[in-house]
Amino acid sequence: MADRLRSLAAAGLHEPWSEAVTAAQTVPAPAAGSAQPTVRRLIVYTLLFALVVVTAVGLSGLLGRLLGAGTVLVAGDVAGLARSLAFTLIGGPMAAALWWFVWRRLDDAVERSSAGWGLYLTGMYAVSLITAATGVLSALAAVIGGERLGWQLSLSNGLVWAGVLAWHRWMWRHPRKSPSLIPDVPTVVGAAFGLIIGVGGSVTALANLLDTAIQGLTASASLGDPWWKLVLQALAWGVGGVAIWWWHWIHDGGRRLTTDFADVALVVIGILGAVLLTVGGIGTVLFVLLRLAFDRSDPVSEILEPLGAAIAAGAVGSLVWAYHRTVSAGRSGTTLQAAKLVTSGVGLAAAATGIGIVVNSALSIAATPLAGDGIRTLLLGGISALAVGGPLWWLTWKPGVAPEPTELGRRGRRVYLIAVFGLSAIVAVITLLVIGYRVFEFLLDDVSGGSLVDRTRAPLGLLVATGLAAGYHFAVWRHDRSLTAAATPRKRTVRKLILVAAGDPEPLAKVAAEVTGASVTVWKRADAGSSDAVASGTAPSGAASSDTAEEAAGGLSGQLARALEGVAADRVLVITGPGSRIEVIPLGSD
Repeated sequence: MADRLRSLAAAGLHEPWSEAVTAAQTVPAPAAGSAQPTVRRLIVYTLLFALVVVTAVGLSGLLGRLLGAGTVLVAGDVAGLARSLAFTLIGGPMAAALWWFVWRRLDDAVERSSAGWGLYLTGMYAVSLITAATGVLSALAAVIGGERLGWQLSLSNGLVWAGVLAWHRWMWRHPRKSPSLIPDVPTVVGAAFGLIIGVGGSVTALANLLDTAIQGLTASASLGDPWWKLVLQALAWGVGGVAIWWWHWIHDGGRRLTTDFADVALVVIGILGAVLLTVGGIGTVLFVLLRLAFDRSDPVSEILEPLGAAIAAGAVGSLVWAYHRTVSAGRSGTTLQAAKLVTSGVGLAAAATGIGIVVNSALSIAATPLAGDGIRTLLLGGISALAVGGPLWWLTWKPGVAPEPTELGRRGRRVYLIAVFGLSAIVAVITLLVIGYRVFEFLLDDVSGGSLVDRTRAPLGLLVATGLAAGYHFAVWRHDRSLTAAATPRKRTVRKLILVAAGDPEPLAKVAAEVTGASVTVWKRADAGSSDAVASGTAPSGAASSDTAEEAAGGLSGQLARALEGVAADRVLVITGPGSRIEVIPLGSD
């Protein structure tokens, strides 16, 4: 073959395919760092994502029609059938062909470590998990509720997307082609989603059960539905969510993950979300109890209406909070501090809200001694928020205890203080503008529309709360800065300093070490006595002589500190005397 090509070339003849081979061999490969692979992956994975979604929608539509055959929902829906057939028969083969192209290229380590592959699997895993779980649990709840229509479509949607989930989970767990980038994000997403719907279903089930026990029958039960249906429907969601959470958190090892994303999810969902749920539930329970004791303006049944949901939220939220607080104890110091700060922030927000409401209602009562029941209810709400948020903030922030040095050095505390101070200051400024507007409106308005206190009591309460928060956190921020500056060692500018001193060298040596951070060697002048005598003349005797010497030593120390500021050298020679003369001589290295 090679002889024939050479003979043809010598004769000036070329076969067409030989020219194509030569041209293909001369095409340069993409340079390192080229954007072509990135653009290609973006297009391919976006198209694959869209085709998989289209195919799943088509299959779920066909399966729903099969499960609901003979019902009114599918009879005569020609457009829906055509759409499902087109999505399945056209989108399905295209998705399969494109996936096969992508799957074969994943033998390359560069493709496995690309951001496109990791983001595609993470996005599709999250979408399929949420859609599958929602469809299956919705169908189960509908069956429990006795619905004859509608659950077929939900079940078909859940089953098809469960297949998509299993397929992408297999790719995610593949020993040779799993993504190298963000491989643990699906675990965190699955655990977080399961926890959210598990907590929501558990709270709803417990709330319905408690409402039935407290008030007898709920509104739906009065229409003929037994109370246990609502409880079982919510319990189905709760059990399904707990199962999803257990599978990702325990089975897949989500609790052992220590990545930044896992820590953020732990703090935001496991700590912050649980604290919000707990504080809201306990605060509402306290508010209901206070209304039963001091405010019977409404019927007892209306006062007790939110009690079941509040008890359920407080109980479930506290359990979730306690568990994740225990888990966070084994994480890094930054995660522990973040958990503390978000808990303190929730307590601060609740306490500030309570203070604002109490000030608002107190001003209304002071202005109108015969204030109605609405003001009393408002006052009890503020007391409830303050009684729950205040102790939580105090026990978490611990204002009377000095922070640890390691905590002062972390960025989270500084960001928290600045954020709280900044937001409080912004709200306070806006509130001041509102108060000013209300005052001028009252002075300029000829029509009586209420007293000045009634017009300004709400923004005044908000101003007091935000002003206290801003002032306190600004003071803490300044105090932390002073502690950090005192604990930070001075930067070393001189390695070794030789001090030639006349008189007592200890104060001068101490000042030199503090200013430069160097090791100080002291040499005493041999002519110290005569030099001092010549410089100062005849010294007076008694106490006046010692006072003058101390003042001179203090002035000489300050002069030495000013002389050494900004000096940077390997070695420095400092000569003091006679009198107040100081000479600083930078020297080279050994």
